[in-house]
Amino acid sequence: MRERTYLEQSINSVRDIETSLNDNVELISMGEEEGDDSIVKEAEQGIERLQRLSDRKRLESLLSGEADSNDAYVQINAGAGGTEAQDWAEMVFRMYLRWAEKRGFKCTTLERSEGEEAGIKSTTIKVEGHQAYGWMKTETGVHRLVRISPYDSSARRHTSFASVYVSPVIDDTIDIEIEDKDLRVDTYRSSGAGGQHVNKTDSAVRLTHIPTGVVAACQNGRSQHQNRATAMEMLKARLYEIELKKREDDKAKEHGEKTDIGWGHQIRSYVLHPYQMVKDTRTEYETSQSQAVLDGDLDPFLEASLAHISGQ
Repeated sequence: MRERTYLEQSINSVRDIETSLNDNVELISMGEEEGDDSIVKEAEQGIERLQRLSDRKRLESLLSGEADSNDAYVQINAGAGGTEAQDWAEMVFRMYLRWAEKRGFKCTTLERSEGEEAGIKSTTIKVEGHQAYGWMKTETGVHRLVRISPYDSSARRHTSFASVYVSPVIDDTIDIEIEDKDLRVDTYRSSGAGGQHVNKTDSAVRLTHIPTGVVAACQNGRSQHQNRATAMEMLKARLYEIELKKREDDKAKEHGEKTDIGWGHQIRSYVLHPYQMVKDTRTEYETSQSQAVLDGDLDPFLEASLAHISGQ
């Protein structure tokens, strides 16, 4: 039923574009016959909007990868730098929440480690929505912020880093086997809001996959059993995402392509001082509307990244 609903929406959106295009073409003809430039100008603007919409629909049609239609786990970690970096990590967290909200996606915070003074050391969120992973997969990497620090009494300029890792939520059709001997389980007390039960028991769970060093943690459930189950799902998703990246890299090598979208690479710079600029280092797409980007206006960057990796 979910797939049928999506297909119906896709078909209707194409028909709507066709109808609107024909209407605007007729308006241009009518405006030219009547000598009314305002009608012609308005119709031309409508066609420009349709062009942008059709470009976006074309990109959506390219999201046909193995896990592109899945939900996504998004893990954000503050880089070195203490409070400044932790505040930046929370700004990135807020940016993704705002973006997801605009798209009508649902976000659930699975784990959150608060900073000592402000911000967060790390957090993991689950983003639920059609093609959530497909849209967000290119966000994996290091995000760099340059600004006048609000935590520096001398008002000096600081550079901060936050790393983002996006992996797909996998379903029962994908089987990932993890042996007990390859798993280390740690329990600890949950932090933040959650009620007396959450804060007084070692209900939070951290799983470490020893061969790869991949870590998954969850603390939002009311029991250790719930958190372990969710953490295991996240761990499997991370391992699956690593395998997907490996396949993509192997495929790129076969075709002689160079890939620069990976963990540990700086993918985007957000400059708030001495000028306003957000620039993607992979696609060269940039905008001076830095506050809008931090408020969740990420679509132009996501679309440029998807077009880049698909060769469009």
